[in-house]
Amino acid sequence: MEKIIILAMFVQVALSLAVMIIMGRRRFAAAKNKQLNLNDFATMRLDNAGDHVRVADRNFTNQFEIPVLFYTGCLLALQLNSASVVVAILACVFVITRILHSIIHLGSNNVRARFNVFLIGCVSVFAMWLAMIWRLFI
Repeated sequence: MEKIIILAMFVQVALSLAVMIIMGRRRFAAAKNKQLNLNDFATMRLDNAGDHVRVADRNFTNQFEIPVLFYTGCLLALQLNSASVVVAILACVFVITRILHSIIHLGSNNVRARFNVFLIGCVSVFAMWLAMIWRLFI
């Protein structure tokens, strides 16, 4: 199960890097099209860049919010030998929801679908933590 958890963590890292590339490409395109100038990046005033740039920025920021609880939980599970089948499955569910969340956010940006996927991801991280605690103390 340890390998599956580490693989899930790697995929989450790869997703973060992919979103960073998308964000960078959108920023460069906005600068090239004169929607932004270099001074806008000094203070990160991206209002003139359009929604597609701000959405990519927000999605990149999202990769460092709830995923921090995921990474911490995974590392703790590995350290405490609590890497059960349940924890591994929940880790995979979380990463799948993060991928779907990014696809929705960077694409159609359907708020309802994005929220539902986000909620499933949050529940999976919480359940992962509960499964670890259960295994440690019960």
